[in-house]
Amino acid sequence: MMLLWKLLVLQSFMGCLAVGSGLQSPVFTKQPGSIVFPVDSLEKSREVVFSCEAQGSPPPFYRWRLNGSIIDPTSGSHYTLSGGNLRISHLNKDQDAGTYQCLASNSFGTIISREASLTFAYLENFKTHRRSSVSVREGQGVVLLCGPPSHSGGLTFSWIFNKYPSVVKQDSRRFISQETGNLYIAKVEPSDVGNYTCVVTNTVTKTRVEGPPTPLVLRSDGVMGEYEPKIEVQFPELVPVAKGSTVKLECFALGNPVPSITWRRVDGVLFSRKVDMRKASGVLEIPYFQQEDAGIYECTAENAKGRNAVKGKLSFYAPPQLIELPQDVQKAIDESLVWECKATGKPKPSYRWMRNGENLESVEGRVQVVNGALTISRLTMADMGMYQCVAENKHGEVYSNAELKVVAVAPDFSQNLVKTHTMVREGGDVLIECRPKMSPRGLISWRKGTEALRATSRISILDSGSLRISNATKSDAGLYTCVASNQFGEASSAGSLLVKEPTVITTQPATLDVTVGESIVLPCQVTHDPSLEPRFTWFFNEQLINFGSHGGYFEKVGGHSSGDIMIRNIQLRHAGKYTCAVQTKVDSISIATDLIVRGPPGPPTSVHVEEISDSTASLSWRPGPDNHSPITAYTIQARTPFSLGWQAVTTVPELVGGRRLTATVTDLSPWVEYEYRVLASNAIGTGEPSKPSKQARTKETLPKVTPANVSGGGGSRSELVITWEPVPEELQNGEGFGYVVAFRPLNATGWMQAAVPLADASRYIFKNDSVQPFSPFQVKVGVYNNKGEGPFGPTVTVYSAEEEPVRTPNRVRAKSLSASDVEVTWRGLPWYTSKKPDQSKRILGYELRYWEKTEKEETASVLRTVGNQTSAIIQGLKGSTTYYVTVRAYNTAGSGPPSGISNVTTKKPPPSQPPLKVMWNTSNSKIILNWERVKALENESEVMGYKVLYKRNRHSRPSVMETNTTSVELSLPTDEEYIIQIKPFGEGGEGSSSRQITIPRISGSPAMGSASTVSTLSALSTIALSFTARTSL
Repeated sequence: MMLLWKLLVLQSFMGCLAVGSGLQSPVFTKQPGSIVFPVDSLEKSREVVFSCEAQGSPPPFYRWRLNGSIIDPTSGSHYTLSGGNLRISHLNKDQDAGTYQCLASNSFGTIISREASLTFAYLENFKTHRRSSVSVREGQGVVLLCGPPSHSGGLTFSWIFNKYPSVVKQDSRRFISQETGNLYIAKVEPSDVGNYTCVVTNTVTKTRVEGPPTPLVLRSDGVMGEYEPKIEVQFPELVPVAKGSTVKLECFALGNPVPSITWRRVDGVLFSRKVDMRKASGVLEIPYFQQEDAGIYECTAENAKGRNAVKGKLSFYAPPQLIELPQDVQKAIDESLVWECKATGKPKPSYRWMRNGENLESVEGRVQVVNGALTISRLTMADMGMYQCVAENKHGEVYSNAELKVVAVAPDFSQNLVKTHTMVREGGDVLIECRPKMSPRGLISWRKGTEALRATSRISILDSGSLRISNATKSDAGLYTCVASNQFGEASSAGSLLVKEPTVITTQPATLDVTVGESIVLPCQVTHDPSLEPRFTWFFNEQLINFGSHGGYFEKVGGHSSGDIMIRNIQLRHAGKYTCAVQTKVDSISIATDLIVRGPPGPPTSVHVEEISDSTASLSWRPGPDNHSPITAYTIQARTPFSLGWQAVTTVPELVGGRRLTATVTDLSPWVEYEYRVLASNAIGTGEPSKPSKQARTKETLPKVTPANVSGGGGSRSELVITWEPVPEELQNGEGFGYVVAFRPLNATGWMQAAVPLADASRYIFKNDSVQPFSPFQVKVGVYNNKGEGPFGPTVTVYSAEEEPVRTPNRVRAKSLSASDVEVTWRGLPWYTSKKPDQSKRILGYELRYWEKTEKEETASVLRTVGNQTSAIIQGLKGSTTYYVTVRAYNTAGSGPPSGISNVTTKKPPPSQPPLKVMWNTSNSKIILNWERVKALENESEVMGYKVLYKRNRHSRPSVMETNTTSVELSLPTDEEYIIQIKPFGEGGEGSSSRQITIPRISGSPAMGSASTVSTLSALSTIALSFTARTSL
């Protein structure tokens, strides 16, 4: 007995060693495949090799089975092992054909490969050498039998007609079945007479044999009449087809006339594109067969005499495919094992299990296989080994491998020591775990101190071995030892139990009330064991509060024993349940506070327009949430396409109370689309507005608003032009809006009227030869729409169009002022601003036209004066250029005739060179400037003098001093900063300016400067201010 336990311990040790030393159970990396061997090659190469290879440590050794029996590859045998490969020499088809399997074994167990078959392909010769002739009538159908010889392996068939290479070509009349090899001729014709030879080819060996010829002759007793189709080639009633394979169905009929062949699915499903109907529809081919291709197929043969049909069912099948595999597992003695193994397939697979290459038989009560699941209870060391699940149906089988290790060890706490320190609050429950590693499971007991611990109403030892203590007291503190033992030995592990004071929340649950915008502190005060550190966590409506986010509303303000938080600037969304959770190493408790937030009401809902007139609308709505403060009033707002946003409106009643849910809006504009919204108010404030109502248009009514700014005048001869500002759409009160224009000569009695049917019209022109120039008319403009006419506006006076001036100004003179300016003078015409009989036409001013001598008058520029002005200055001209000038009078009717042309030549341009070498110095409140004389170019006017412009800063107006020398003395305070420019001038105007010179504020000693050098400023030094550093353009 002692020897057996030592053996068990040794095996367990080896199993544990395998885990850490790289040892491995066998796993196939290459498995044998089926072989078809051509018999006719036996003399050339009379051997085959089945491959088999597995990984494992120690390396596996190999064995082979043939038809379930172990092969003995001893010397002198024609079987040879090379690694795991099986070589078979001197093949014998009677002895060596069968099913082969490879077994790979090492110290962990044995696995067996999938089955692989060895078959021999051959094709013998035809035994008969002569066949009787076949005699048929013309028009009759015939079948010529092939009768292939004995064979193994796939065959293909063809027929020779008379002599090779003349072969029978298949068409709608002739068909060769690749199932039987027979030749079918639907309707014999005289050209068919001759000898027919069946040719059979083995697809494996490529051997080809020819049968004896069959003579086909015509009978002399007449021609066969027409008859309905007779199907001679048809497929079975049930055809099982493997998933992913290609299936071919044959169908051919004899008949006169030659029948046509058609295919269909009985369930009406159309053929997919992959389906191929070849050989005049005699073969239906379905590649890559899938579940959806299964069904009943029908072949129909039809000719003029009738039709015939056959049906067959294609059933889908699939070999097994594993979807759940067993995995390697390690178990202790006496434990139970459950391995699941599941596979798909059609038909549904069956399952068997193998251990070390042998079928595993069920043992009642201990080993069971149910629906592929293997269960072994009360494991022993003898159960160790390699297991294989085999899922199989009639179309194939599939294997999976898994290793079972069974271990036996003495108790060991090295991986799972009892916790050194376990804490519990006084009055709480505690579990001290004891989880030693041992196999088989043994006995577990506990000690407190040195005394054995016995179970009481508070203390119990669980089945797992852990110790549970309920309602702990201070006396339960101490050292606890767990002792584990089995037949292999004993071990123990100890840890201390510490009993702590419970944590208590001293704050009472409460409901707090706060107003939007205020801040509030939510308290959470506790007492706790002084050796423990409490941790506070807050939840809002069961969601953790992440301090630092949430917009900065939440802030912790508690101390060491306080978890108080503050909510700042509280909002309506902060209303809800707040939970303070307090946790220590021994316990956790919580307290909830309900927070009510009062705020302005929520938006009302369901705003509807109930009734509407031309100026009123009756509204209804439903209240929104009052947010814990009763609604005291409602405010109604409206907007139109013409308003600037939402506007408050007048209502009846004027003040809409909080309990009222209807109101009438008044003072609306007729025929305008309005939207309405409602806002609720309470003691805290006014809330968000409701969603807008649907647009509603007020009813039409007579227009009431007349056009503004009625005036007119101008236009062409005999015209009265009347203008006004159109009435805005929102004041037109209805569709079909237009204007009624009434007018009459001043002091006349009757009114003339005209309708202008355009809402956006802004003028009306009355033209009549009887209208005198610049005659006064009384004018008023009214309005109308589809409801009728509205009022007229006030009467105003408008003058008819006047005539152009007829007289010309004279004594036109032009004088050049500079290179760019010319002064033009003329003698004015008598000045009239209103019409008087036998006087010249009214004049509003004069129009000057001027153009260069080299240009045409049509390109002239225009300058107009206003009023009785008899001179003007034309600016912006070119220097040294001759210009032509004319003057004419104008009024609202246009311009009068021009004066005679006057010419003038502008002066030479002013000097283009600016003053250079500008020097300055300061002394006794004076600024003295010197510069270099400017010389005019040949085409420029002579320099007559210089203008010195100076100002205190960049934003002040400059002062000007003129001089005809190249120096100037300015009496200016030197405690200010100055900006100075110098310009030459001549009769052509002002020339180019020097750059701006900035003279800084200087106090104390005299200073000097120039615009060409730079030096350091000191008490008695010279200041040089360069243009780049201290001047600007």
